[in-house]
Order: sequence, then C-alpha cells, then structure tokens
Amino acid sequence: MYYLLFRRFPKSALSRVMGWLADQAWPAWLLRPAIRLYVWFYGIDMSDFALPVAAYSTFTEFFTRPVRPERRPRLDDPAMLASPVDGSVSEAGTIREGRLLQAKGRDYSLEALLGGDPAWRGYENGQFATLYLSPRDYHRIHAPCAGRVTRFRYIPGELWTVGPAGVRGVPDLFARNERVVTFLATEFGEVALVAVGATVVGRIRVVYHALTSNRPGAVTLAEALPEPLPVATGAELGRFELGSTVILLTRPGEAELHPLQNGDPVRLGAPIGRVL
Repeated sequence: MYYLLFRRFPKSALSRVMGWLADQAWPAWLLRPAIRLYVWFYGIDMSDFALPVAAYSTFTEFFTRPVRPERRPRLDDPAMLASPVDGSVSEAGTIREGRLLQAKGRDYSLEALLGGDPAWRGYENGQFATLYLSPRDYHRIHAPCAGRVTRFRYIPGELWTVGPAGVRGVPDLFARNERVVTFLATEFGEVALVAVGATVVGRIRVVYHALTSNRPGAVTLAEALPEPLPVATGAELGRFELGSTVILLTRPGEAELHPLQNGDPVRLGAPIGRVL
C-alpha cells in the first residue's frame, strides 16, 4: 500500500526543498526552540555531543553534530570490525546467489545495489549488515577498520523512506534509492560501505570527494582516488544530512560479522565482527 500511495510523489524535489530550509540560518528565537523540540521528541541525549543546542546556526549543522570522542571510544584491536555508525540492525546475514535480505519475504540484488560494479561477484557468500539510523541517531559514518579508501561509486536514484514502511513495502528499496559506495582496501582484503539516501533531505557527503548527492540531472560516478586515502579504525568517512541507512559488506574468507538480529542496537566503534 505504501508503495502504491507514494510511487508518484515528488520525493526528490521535496527533499531538496527541505534541504534548503535546513541550510538556512534562521533567527535564534526560531531555530533554538525548534531544535529543543526535536531533541525532546526523539529523546536525544545531548551529553553525547560536543556542542550545546545554542551553538548551531542551521538545522543541518545540528543534524550533523559531532559526537564527543570520549563517548564513542575507538576500537584498537586490528582483528575486529567496528560498527561504522550508531543505529540498529535492520537485517543481517549471508549473501547468497547475489541476493541480500531486505525484509521477511523480500530480497534484492547485490549487483544492483553496487550499481553494476564488477566487484559484486567477490562478495558472493560474504556477509552483510543493514544498519538503520533513526532521526535520533548520530549521523556520521566511520571506517569499520583500518585501511585505504581506494575508490567509490555514486548511483543516483529515488528517495523512498528507509524506515519500516519503506523496508516492508518498497521492492528493491536499497538498490532503488540514491547511494554512495565506498570501497576500503585493508590488510585482510576489502570491505564496502553503502550509504543509502532517504526521503526529506537525503544528501550524502563524503570526506574524500566533493560529491554532494541529490542534485538535479545527477549521473553515475565511478572513480578511483588519485591517491588512496589512509584511514584508521573509526575515522570519519562521510555523513548524512538527515537520516538513512548504511550497509556493510564483507567478502568470504576475509572477515565475518557477529550474529546480529533484527532490531539489535549498534554503537559507533563497538565490535560487530572479526577478521579471519
């Protein structure tokens, strides 16, 4: 029903308008109460974050607020994989016959998720974890392990909600929405992080390229970095400007994820897998 109701709704246009509004420096007498209302409604613990409500001049600044480093300690064990985000597990499991589980009774193509990148074959029989970032969560994305960002792929698409209604109701949701895939070369092999855009703002930014998603006339980009970017475990890779989903992919024989169940909370930097 959700899919039928909203398939013709101008989700990308609405998201651009909302993004423009979120970028405006509204007067403090308007912006601060709005942020405080948001904090109260979603139950956000502001003690986790580096700056108080009064420090933000736009809603985008507030939404992408930096976390206090001591509240998310970095994982120093090179034999472990760290959660790249705060959020909760939507689905997790093994990639079989090129398919990932979206929700009970629905799966989708890994090749489509990666925008046709030939690397998809190397992830067959590997594992995935789909991590949902709710409106209350910290919205920056970090490296799950040490390595080098070697290349990325940006795939334009739609901007369906990635909340429960979208996951249950939209076929091929994560391969349909706009997304950025970051490929990280490590000492044990390769991992991929897929940042999936969503309704309302949907912008994705990364630290290694000037890319900004959700632009009119956008085309697919598949680029190798001129100089691979070295990153430590927990280094920032990008951010969402309003909430979405990250999908972590590992290849067979290189790393494996801990058993993760639908709804399990995940915390940035906490161990969620191990190197083989």
